Amino acid sequence: MEIKKKVALVLGAVKGIGKGIGLALAKEGASLILTRYDWEDSFKKMESDFINSEVEYHIVSANLKDIKDIQKLSSLIRDRYGRLDIFINNIERGGWPVVHGEYTQDQWDLEMETTLRAKRWVFNEVYPLLQQSDDAVVINISSIAAIVGRSGPAAAVFNDGYAAANRGVSSLTETWARMGAPKIRVNEIMLGIFETRHAQGTRGWEKAISEEEKKALINHIPMGRTGKINDVVAACLFIIKDAPYLTGVVLRLDGGYVLGGEKMSPMPKGIL
Repeated sequence: MEIKKKVALVLGAVKGIGKGIGLALAKEGASLILTRYDWEDSFKKMESDFINSEVEYHIVSANLKDIKDIQKLSSLIRDRYGRLDIFINNIERGGWPVVHGEYTQDQWDLEMETTLRAKRWVFNEVYPLLQQSDDAVVINISSIAAIVGRSGPAAAVFNDGYAAANRGVSSLTETWARMGAPKIRVNEIMLGIFETRHAQGTRGWEKAISEEEKKALINHIPMGRTGKINDVVAACLFIIKDAPYLTGVVLRLDGGYVLGGEKMSPMPKGIL
């Protein structure tokens, strides 16, 4: 897909990975609709970053847990463009065990409402707009918490509800890929330990997790480092621009975390 002149919706674009993807799409020439809600101290920086992008963009403050705000968002896109070509479904809320400790009902509900329910409700509202595109792409952003859960070195950062919600995202990805084919491609990028998400630049990484726990996480990653925003951007651009036959796929972008960081031992000589 040629991104220039396409219409793109990026959720959670106020900072970090969402903003990085939004800026990359702007560089490619897309018209943007960008949402924000939390992190009000980052609003001005977001605005200054996109004002220099030289593309048409709309920044929408919306509580995506509220169906009325989602309907207003879809109405804005319909009235302004009449279609949607690219949808980056980047919204989540995860409570680190080392930050939050035992669950409260409010924390559990917040994670489920944000990480899973909001993704579904936004997709449902913009689906008719995606159908108006000649070639639409949806990318769900999820986490390897769906696979590893609260275990091993990740026990400090992935809790039960967040893991369960992310496993649900993969079910949605497959369902939507069936719904949308052949005009709408739906894929998922399942992130490992990334800066601004579960590593550097987060409150948990900077204030709650110990140096020993950080080392254990990094040692578990065969690539020997945490992920960077540019890693996610590159994966998104590949799916959008260069993978026209890819749909219903979960791309695990984790530096090999799920494989584990244990070194391969030499082939034994055997006994025969």
